[in-house]
Amino acid sequence: MKIQNAPLANNDPFLRDLQLFCCVARRASFIAASQETGISPAHVSKRISVLEQTLGVKLFQRTTRRVNITADGETAFVWAQKILGNVDDMLQAVSGVRDEPRGVIRISSSLRLGREYIAPVLSQLRQQYPALEVWLELLDRRADLIADNFDIDIRVGEVLEQHLIAHRICSSFRILCAAPAYLERRGTPRNLADLAHHDCLLFRERDQRFGVWRLAGPGGEESVKVTGPMASNHSDIVRVWAHDGYGIIMASIWDVAASLRAGELVHVLPAYRQPADVWAVTTARASESQKIGVCVQTLRERLTTGPLALMTEA
Repeated sequence: MKIQNAPLANNDPFLRDLQLFCCVARRASFIAASQETGISPAHVSKRISVLEQTLGVKLFQRTTRRVNITADGETAFVWAQKILGNVDDMLQAVSGVRDEPRGVIRISSSLRLGREYIAPVLSQLRQQYPALEVWLELLDRRADLIADNFDIDIRVGEVLEQHLIAHRICSSFRILCAAPAYLERRGTPRNLADLAHHDCLLFRERDQRFGVWRLAGPGGEESVKVTGPMASNHSDIVRVWAHDGYGIIMASIWDVAASLRAGELVHVLPAYRQPADVWAVTTARASESQKIGVCVQTLRERLTTGPLALMTEA
């Protein structure tokens, strides 16, 4: 965030010190922060000391080669990014500045979706809007936007939280599939109820004993309780086990499309599918931000058309 370009920030040394603190925290070096901001290392050190005195905490442990952020510094860093982002949003909202989205965007997503699709889109976003600063965190759990301090969570499946705003990126669905070796060994299920007698590889949270799969078929929505000898809280691991022939998985069509084309996995019970649209989820406040709007629109465009488009047909 270039707050030196903002009139309000120019008149507030505290905001300038917060910006400088964030730069030092990201670079873990006074010298690197000095080079990035064009301020002398001595002045950087002085302003950080002033900020530490203002806050009443030590933000960094200083050594001859490096500065390491303290626990208090990590807490301050989260709040500083939020404050500076809010300043940018306010300036853009009240001044009518709409030509150049700027500031930090904090985004969360699942591992495979984030690595294979979201990260390349964000690279293109940053090329188009160089004043944006992007932070992407990949999780295999449902992010808490407020507690985890994210602006956007890119997720697959239902959005149940009524206090959040869900922006549909694209329509999609999950399918059942297994390796040819597993089907040769155990047979192919003929209906959804047969899954209760098969090894089903579960992507689930810790301590969950079983899963219930709900899919829409010729007779409407059906459910079946499934179990299996292997489960993980990482979807990538479960997919690898399916390739190894350990059982049946339920996965998004875009996640297994390449494996189906290569014959490494086989579509099981093709008449059944589970809706699993891709959403960009924000808080009500964040949804009004220009930079968030630009990011969501870019994700929608890139993930529905072009080389990064998510496969949405079986």
